[in-house]
Amino acid sequence: MNGSLPSLSALKAQAKQLRAALEKRGEPISHSQTLELIAHQHGYRDWNTLYAAVGNRPPVLYLRPGDRVQGKYLGQRFDAEVLGVQSSVAACRVRLTLQFDEAVDVVSFDSFSSFRHRVTCTLNADGMTSERTSDGEPHMVLSGL
Repeated sequence: MNGSLPSLSALKAQAKQLRAALEKRGEPISHSQTLELIAHQHGYRDWNTLYAAVGNRPPVLYLRPGDRVQGKYLGQRFDAEVLGVQSSVAACRVRLTLQFDEAVDVVSFDSFSSFRHRVTCTLNADGMTSERTSDGEPHMVLSGL
């Protein structure tokens, strides 16, 4: 078991991005072929082996106040400090309060802006919120987990 592996959702997102990039270059590839390539990139024989390695990890997101995190909030990239953590191990969720290094504009309209310096949200074990924007993206996704 490799503790430095991304979550299953992050691995699937990598596969989706790889497939889109290859299609853009005129090299179409099936979803299953993309998953196999991702497994090889992480040093595994095939997707099933990688899936088992990641799926057997404890599904808990461990963060402490003072930790540094990166990710996307409402489509905007951020770097932030963790100010508060409330964990629910039984529910595999964590409620975080983050202080962004740079304020994040949470409005996508050109005519006005609304900046946030601090947010509180609940993340699952994959480091993303259950809440989604109208285009289906999670409100927050932490990177590098």
